[in-house]
Amino acid sequence: MTDGTESTDHGDVTACEVEREPDPSDSLRTFGAVVQALREHAGFSRADFGDLVRFSKHTVESVELGRRMPDESFVELAEEALGNTGALRKSAKFLTRGEAGLAAWFRRWARLEKIAVSLCTYECRLVPGLLQSEGYMRALCEEDIPPLSDDALEATVRARLERQSLLRERPNTTFDFVVEEAVFMRFLGGVEVTRDLLGHVVETVAARNITLQIMPANSEHHACLAGPLQLLETPDGSWRGYSEGQENGRLIADSQEVSRLHMRYARLRSQALSPKDSVGLLEQMRGAL
Repeated sequence: MTDGTESTDHGDVTACEVEREPDPSDSLRTFGAVVQALREHAGFSRADFGDLVRFSKHTVESVELGRRMPDESFVELAEEALGNTGALRKSAKFLTRGEAGLAAWFRRWARLEKIAVSLCTYECRLVPGLLQSEGYMRALCEEDIPPLSDDALEATVRARLERQSLLRERPNTTFDFVVEEAVFMRFLGGVEVTRDLLGHVVETVAARNITLQIMPANSEHHACLAGPLQLLETPDGSWRGYSEGQENGRLIADSQEVSRLHMRYARLRSQALSPKDSVGLLEQMRGAL
């Protein structure tokens, strides 16, 4: 993510921002296009320019096409060779490969999470990312289709563990979770992974600012049958919503739509087990393994 985005998202998120989040390589392609334009304006071929910046013609091509993150030395030498305008040095500060483990459509929401004063999550598919144990994360990654490479799997796990720092670094933010009982009944990764997961969740929700409620599988009423949802409150008191499906996600800024999600979440909390009973159920499930 680029500098400055996190400090302004909470003040100017509008309905138009539910559009496509930039792909991780967008900043690289933009930087590469600037390099190419300046090079061509200066009259250098890629080979000639490569000699000036002490990189091969193929490296120059890869940078210009957005396929490679430029080295610091490339930026400095390219800046000198192309007129010292400052354009390359300044734009290089905003280069990003994206965030491994966080889908492109989730990144804007992830930035909002970092400044939120309240976060509410309902999940019916899997354990919410902020509550996942490392073993559970790995089991999820190993089930991904198409399969991840070993490097991609490790990068994904590291990124997701890093996201959990929110729970430790924001003790004044409230985190509320409602999770379907069936999610914890699915032994993803096997019995040992599930036992560790249940213990990890019980330990995590012991913090004063974190609340977990289990939606019992035998409930006769359910306010969120339309699917999982997330809500957050920003420091200025405004609320945003987020919904996600396969290969897509949507940040919701429309006040009427967010209000409907609020009503559903509030009703769902009244239908779920109390936090104390929810922890008791998880401990009972863990003891039975």
